Amino acid sequence: MATAELAGKHLVLGMTGGIACYKIAELTRLLVKAGATVQVVMTEAATQFITPVTMQALSGRPVYTSQWDARVPNNMAHIDLSREADAIVIAPASTDFLAKLAHGMADDLLATLCVARECPLLVVPAMNRQMWANPATQRNVAQLRADGVETLGPDSGPQACGEVGDGRMLEPEAVYEAIASFFAPKVLAGRRVLLTAGPTFEPIDPVRGITNRSSGKMGFALARAAQQAGADVHLVAGPVALDTPWGVFREDVQTAQQMHDAVMRAVPDYDIFIAVAAVADWRVDHASDHKIKKTADHRLPSFTFVENPDILAAVARLPHPPFCVGFAAESGDLDVHGEEKRARKNVPLLIGNLGPLTFGRDDNEVVLFEASGQKKLPRADKQALASTLIAEIAKRLPDTSLIS
Repeated sequence: MATAELAGKHLVLGMTGGIACYKIAELTRLLVKAGATVQVVMTEAATQFITPVTMQALSGRPVYTSQWDARVPNNMAHIDLSREADAIVIAPASTDFLAKLAHGMADDLLATLCVARECPLLVVPAMNRQMWANPATQRNVAQLRADGVETLGPDSGPQACGEVGDGRMLEPEAVYEAIASFFAPKVLAGRRVLLTAGPTFEPIDPVRGITNRSSGKMGFALARAAQQAGADVHLVAGPVALDTPWGVFREDVQTAQQMHDAVMRAVPDYDIFIAVAAVADWRVDHASDHKIKKTADHRLPSFTFVENPDILAAVARLPHPPFCVGFAAESGDLDVHGEEKRARKNVPLLIGNLGPLTFGRDDNEVVLFEASGQKKLPRADKQALASTLIAEIAKRLPDTSLIS
């Protein structure tokens, strides 16, 4: 999550009856932390699972439960609450409430303001697996989608009733990610992005290997930003302890050769390739199948190294390459080494930084290298910087409408 990435957004968060109401406390906290204002509206059934007092404390705003609330001067809460909203999010959305929405019913405050809205509507279903699979529910969801309502989830897994299956509400973090993605400018709509991230690990023996200090944070932030920008994203990740960004397809690899092979298999289907991974330049030739032991005479083992494939250069050499973006982590003389690397690999854009100063950090400062010159971007947290970089990449893409 980037700092205040939902600043200026006002959300009506509608809660219907279901045990998943407990998850909405955390969702509200995440939305407020991201800078959004959150107006909670609860059905009477929702108040049986979590109190309005709790939701008021978390949102910092009075909670509405009745269409006849006297706090609204004109007694038209169903009009006033929706008019200032950028979106209405129904979470959890029960089976009953989905049916109401599909048929335009307006028998309580939340249902009425959904019918009277002028803003987008997002629903987050949560129900028993059999209720979700019921043909009536599926017809209602299909109708809502046809009406332009965004459906987030549901997930599959253990349910409060003890059964397992589809219908479980998405976790709060996933709902937050989907909401943030909904509001992000779609500068890569219709594009397909292949991206590498993290370090590689080159084994010496079954327990030892050669790697580097790359955390993968910048690459994962770029994958998230590309998905939010509307792209179909395939992330090839080295060994990192990071969660997969919402909506991104992830493929895990370990070595440089494995990363090269994964990229070359996938790249024909993608029109943008972003090589963020810190790929090892060399690997041990004929790594040992068994742990290398110390010897009695304390002789040090000797190794022969062979060069790993250059993934970015290999993609750039293809007969019809995608738009290639490289990354360079240097320890000094970035202005010289960055442009030299861009020209040598023959890519239109290379993003350089001083790696030892940024590995593992949550912020970064980079320079864009292209044939026309250099452009330095100000230091920012990596997620905000990733959004800026995706916008910069989008501006440089060829206009596909001009290609016959």
